Amino acid sequence: MAREQATSERLSKLLGQLTSLTQNGELHWERQLGSAHRYARWKDNLLILGPAEPISETRVPRYLFITPFDSPSCTEINSEDAELGSALMELVAAVEVKSQNEPPTDPFGISDEELSRLTS
Repeated sequence: MAREQATSERLSKLLGQLTSLTQNGELHWERQLGSAHRYARWKDNLLILGPAEPISETRVPRYLFITPFDSPSCTEINSEDAELGSALMELVAAVEVKSQNEPPTDPFGISDEELSRLTS
C-alpha cells in the first residue's frame, strides 16, 4: 500500500528525532526480559523495537512498533520499507549501543507501587 509523501516525511523526521534522543541519552531503552526486544516509553506511547533476534542477524527485518497507552491504535515501521528502512536501522543501531549493558526488565511487570495506585 502506497503512503503519502507527507506521511513518509513525518515518519522519517520522527525516526531522526528518536535516534537523536537515543544517542543523547534523553530516550532510555530497556531490554525486555527473555528477549532481544528493546522498549521505551515516550510521550505516553510504548515504543518496541524488534524482532527478538540479535542485531548481528542482519538478514532479519526490523520493526518499530508504536502504540499509545490510552488507545488501541498503532504505527509500525519496517526496515524493508524503501523510504524509511535505512532510518529505522540507524535507530536500531543507536538503541543497541545505548542499551547493550542494560539488565533485562519485564515491561509488563507490576510493582507494589503500581498495584497500590490501582487498588487504592
